[in-house]
Amino acid sequence: MPLLSWLSESTDERPEAVRIDDRSLSWVELRATAAAVADDLRGVGRVAVPATPSLETVVAVVGGLLAGAAVVPVPPDAGPVERDHILRDSGAEVLLTPAGGGFADAPTTPPAVPVDLTRRSDTRHPEPDPAATALILYTSGTTGAPKGAVLSRRAVAACLDGLADAWAWTPDDRLVHGLPLFHVHGLVLGVLGPLRLGSRLHHVGRPRPERYAAAAGSLYFGVPTIWSRIAAAPDAARALRGARLLVSGSAALPEPVFAALADLAGHRIAERYGMTETLITVSARADGPRRPGTVGLPLPGVRTRVVDEQGDPLPADAMGELQVRGDTLFDGYLHRPDADAASRTADGWFRTGDVATVGPDGWHRIVGRAATDLIKSGGYRIGAGEVEDALLGHPGVREAAVVGTPHPDLGQQVTAYVVGDGLREAELIDFVARQLSVHKRPRQVRLVDALPRNAMGKVQKNLLAEG
Repeated sequence: MPLLSWLSESTDERPEAVRIDDRSLSWVELRATAAAVADDLRGVGRVAVPATPSLETVVAVVGGLLAGAAVVPVPPDAGPVERDHILRDSGAEVLLTPAGGGFADAPTTPPAVPVDLTRRSDTRHPEPDPAATALILYTSGTTGAPKGAVLSRRAVAACLDGLADAWAWTPDDRLVHGLPLFHVHGLVLGVLGPLRLGSRLHHVGRPRPERYAAAAGSLYFGVPTIWSRIAAAPDAARALRGARLLVSGSAALPEPVFAALADLAGHRIAERYGMTETLITVSARADGPRRPGTVGLPLPGVRTRVVDEQGDPLPADAMGELQVRGDTLFDGYLHRPDADAASRTADGWFRTGDVATVGPDGWHRIVGRAATDLIKSGGYRIGAGEVEDALLGHPGVREAAVVGTPHPDLGQQVTAYVVGDGLREAELIDFVARQLSVHKRPRQVRLVDALPRNAMGKVQKNLLAEG
């Protein structure tokens, strides 16, 4: 089956199959426009795409995939150093860009090929081998330059088919989101998903609550920042009652936001878990329960385990590193055999670096990153997310992030960074201590104006810990 099977076969000429902000194409128009791009890419192995939220980005990505090239999305807000590293490290031979676009100030930019939405082609390009590379997505760790994760067409297809099963995702759906198009969430799920599974797509541009409310979708994707803003706009939240399923990912959804949307929108949000290197591996199901603070069960073809620091499997409900294996895993880091070897165990499991627990019923709860969200204090192992949820239960707290900071006696202490109004440190410490075990209370609360976040809304805890 072709990777973009619905797009490859559809004869539907109705408008607005794919809508980005206020511009749209039918399925037939999208295929013909992307085929014209693919005609320009004969013999090209890797193409870079400035991944703006635009129809040009969708056509460029699809054109690259139709041509059998590996597509390298470049974040449009990347600084010159990051951008040049991605272009150079990926070996991109061509930059697909709107006419007159590109990176004029980048000496390493490959030759530009314009994406012209008025061009059409009826060429049928042969479907590449499923093992061929579909995408090279760059992911940043806490140190060093971003690494290119090599994702095969087979892995992308396995992920999307697993989500179709979990979410009952069909051509009858209308998917709505406003996510960036250079990550797994916005690009693989949010663009390639509709092109494989047949649902219409409406990308709203900037993901404001009123735009989500006006889109009249059946399936909505968002990150916790988006859902938090919608929960704070009751009219927008109520407008989503007609949807079939709301999905949250890319970071943990605070339990107060889950509860607010259940009340206002009438939906218990489905959370899911994945990484650039693994795609989506675990999710709540459309036909099953959705529990706050949990991310559900493994998708078809995915296996998971939780291990201790020596790599030995842990029993149910024990906290340890989550490891995964299955058809959705990446092929490795481009040019980084050292990093690739370090990411895998001797028996073939991928080390996620995330701390999790798995209950007796198989439901997964993600505690957070081992480096920043598992706090070892005075012999206790404390999950930062539990403390954050407790803080968010305070009526004056708008945002909270918890990290471990050095302590001469405890090893690490629980330190909280809080955004809110009229708050006092002692009050918040006592508030948490009344809800959780006393050893989980913050030893220090720092009141800040804002938390540092990346493009997906994730709090950059490494910046907090360094500060």
